Amino acid sequence: MAITAEMVKNLREKTGAGMMDCKAALAETGGDMEKHWISFARRVLLPLPKASRTASDGCVSSYIHAGGKIGVLIEVNCETDFVARTDDFQNLVKDLAMHVAASNPLFVKREDVPAAVVEREKAFTSIKYAP
Repeated sequence: MAITAEMVKNLREKTGAGMMDCKAALAETGGDMEKHWISFARRVLLPLPKASRTASDGCVSSYIHAGGKIGVLIEVNCETDFVARTDDFQNLVKDLAMHVAASNPLFVKREDVPAAVVEREKAFTSIKYAP
């Protein structure tokens, strides 16, 4: 299947990645829109150079929905305390807590996740980047 400019444009709009990364991910999968995510992850998402840095600072926030039946406690880490203390970061953490409550998560604890789901996710994250 030929890779069209429209396909590259659509992938770029969905991911925000560079045009050449999107084109390469689509070319690697022959334009298969279902399989391009694995190729895209290998090329763009996994090799982030900051991924090996330790995020030891951050903040904890909570959200309790009206009626008190749904509550979320969330911790978001960052690399420095300077970032953790900013109003933007604090607002981000509060917003994320609200979004988690709205998303209706399937599992609360790591132990609750079925083995099949864990294996599926491990298969996706074990993709190695080869420059």
